[in-house]
Amino acid sequence: MSESATPRKVRTHTLRDFKKEGRAITMLTSYDTFSAGIFDEAGIDVLLVGDSAGNTVLGYDSTVYTKHEDIVRFTGAVARSCTRPLVLADLAFGTYQASVEDAVRHGVELMQAGAHAVKLEGGREILPQVEALVNAGIPVCGHVGFTPQSVNQLGGFKVQGRGEGADALFADAVALEEAGAFAVVLELVPAPLATRVSETLEVPTIGIGAGAGCDGQVLVWQDMAGLSGFEPRFVKAFADLRSELSRAAREYADAVRAKSFPAPEHTFEQ
Repeated sequence: MSESATPRKVRTHTLRDFKKEGRAITMLTSYDTFSAGIFDEAGIDVLLVGDSAGNTVLGYDSTVYTKHEDIVRFTGAVARSCTRPLVLADLAFGTYQASVEDAVRHGVELMQAGAHAVKLEGGREILPQVEALVNAGIPVCGHVGFTPQSVNQLGGFKVQGRGEGADALFADAVALEEAGAFAVVLELVPAPLATRVSETLEVPTIGIGAGAGCDGQVLVWQDMAGLSGFEPRFVKAFADLRSELSRAAREYADAVRAKSFPAPEHTFEQ
């Protein structure tokens, strides 16, 4: 694949090709038909059906509360609504930690819902699950650094891999690649460490709050579009959909109250 080529379908090996070519990988979360279709048209490479849906769609204050059934349903909606992107689905909290059997069973259900690959959080402690999933024919994306499902254990939203933790995080990323992961997400990791990991691994890294040295970037789409109002240091809003949607809703309400909507052009005659 040449550097200028745009594949009709993004697959796991496509992402490795992108890394070799120095072509940055684009990833956004998606949980519904409209965002999936729009992001497909925009040329986004990977759509992540993340457990972040618990926060951004279902109103929870932690991804811990997102259920497997939620992700299965959202995965189906996204998969039915796009053609080019690789659809990556999160394994929810509690679906893989206890056993490899749990991991494979839930991974199979996500693939049957339409996912092309699954993502799970953790390092060397989950290598048996990663290997079992890969052996079952399920592509796996790793996730190290800040892992939202472990927010209570980590003591909050904190950068990981500083000081003595750098070597452990590096070792986790290398181990995930050796276990068969096709990519690794690096979240809230110091940029120099993320660059070191990215330069070492043959598989691509996807950063969120990990600097420009990663092979690609991911954001929650509602943050990217300025809908959520969530603006930590590592997020850039590329639009202001929150203000625009609020403006449209106010104008609609005003028009209804003034009885200027529906107008004659919106009305059917006898």
